[in-house]
Amino acid sequence: MIEITPIKDLDATVAAPPSKAHTLRALFIASLASGRSVLKNALNAEDQQLSAAALRELGAGINFDGRNFSVEGTGARFSAPKKELFLGNSGAGIRFLMSLASLVEGRTVINGSERMKKRPAAELVTALQKLGVNVKQVNAKECFPVEIIGKSLKGGYVSMDGSKSSQYFSSILLSAPYAENDIELEVRGTMKSRPYVDITMGCMDDFGVKVKNDKYNAFHVKAGQRYTPRSYEIEGDYSSASYFFAAAAITPGKVKVTNLKKNSLQGDRNFLEVLKKMGCKIKVGEDYVIVEGNEKTEGVSIDMADMPDLVPTLAVIAAFAKGKTTIKNVAHLRIKESNRIKAVVTELKKLGVKAVEKKYGMVIEGRPKRGAEIETYNDHRIAMAFSVLGLGQDGVKIKNPECVSKSFPDFFDRIEELQ
Repeated sequence: MIEITPIKDLDATVAAPPSKAHTLRALFIASLASGRSVLKNALNAEDQQLSAAALRELGAGINFDGRNFSVEGTGARFSAPKKELFLGNSGAGIRFLMSLASLVEGRTVINGSERMKKRPAAELVTALQKLGVNVKQVNAKECFPVEIIGKSLKGGYVSMDGSKSSQYFSSILLSAPYAENDIELEVRGTMKSRPYVDITMGCMDDFGVKVKNDKYNAFHVKAGQRYTPRSYEIEGDYSSASYFFAAAAITPGKVKVTNLKKNSLQGDRNFLEVLKKMGCKIKVGEDYVIVEGNEKTEGVSIDMADMPDLVPTLAVIAAFAKGKTTIKNVAHLRIKESNRIKAVVTELKKLGVKAVEKKYGMVIEGRPKRGAEIETYNDHRIAMAFSVLGLGQDGVKIKNPECVSKSFPDFFDRIEELQ
């Protein structure tokens, strides 16, 4: 457990860490490519480490030198692993691997943490089966492990519910070029978290594979396309940068965050518009963002469907805003690393904040009245968001701070740099 020290007169410059989403997708793509790729300025957090270890078991050569990943791709000629592949609590990693395992010569078993065993996978399992993949859930009572007999991705047409998880769509898209036939992937309903699919398609395009996007109603991938190995620069992460933005809004103070791409496809870049609506001053440069908070931050009513990872961040800012904040269209947060809606509301109440869980999300009103020991539910985003809250409120202690290693291993060192 660690106690957060409040900050006064915040005025700092800090670099955003490498993008979690880009690094993870690039690891899978580079492993599929034939030849050597270098992923520059890459994130080597827990999710990337688990995926890299799994891809090595399948035959990819992956090394990290402290800054860059070097990946010797297989050309999709993977060998069956000698052991069960464990992806911990990495939702994206485990789902991306399910489609990739359909290209492996032989049997692959993929498993995750106890929390992951409860996170849904049936939609993706069914979709892969319709594309010819020999895949099944091993235990009817749990979502994982799954067993996949490879060399079975035939291709064809399949539809999936867009409200479940964008990771299902990204999973199939990443491996689709190596199917025997073209893949047409239809979206039923409205897709949640579209920007993450944009990142997937953007990374695929950067490595030479085209996806036809029919207004997010369907995606078409031509079989026979191949990823080209390359040197690839990983951009900064707006999700991780949001904690520095939040620090400026809460204290209030001023933060300049560098290593951020102005025209990034990351949906969390749009969080700047939310902060502006709440009353923060925003300046965006070619490779930096400046956020300046003030004492008159106002509550908002906002649809966060395309920025679900930033709901905990917004919630802690809302606790310092005047008026009511309503966070809508995020019911799917209940099946993330934790039940993030219940977790956020529960911990805010400990601090004396008026917070109410709703079917669609949550409503927050009122400032923290006291410190508290914050339960993190082994969820990195809960831990980081409430740590930032502690920059504006005395007595905030964070249990299991180590869970931030999932996406931002040196988070607490970087927070100390703000002092």
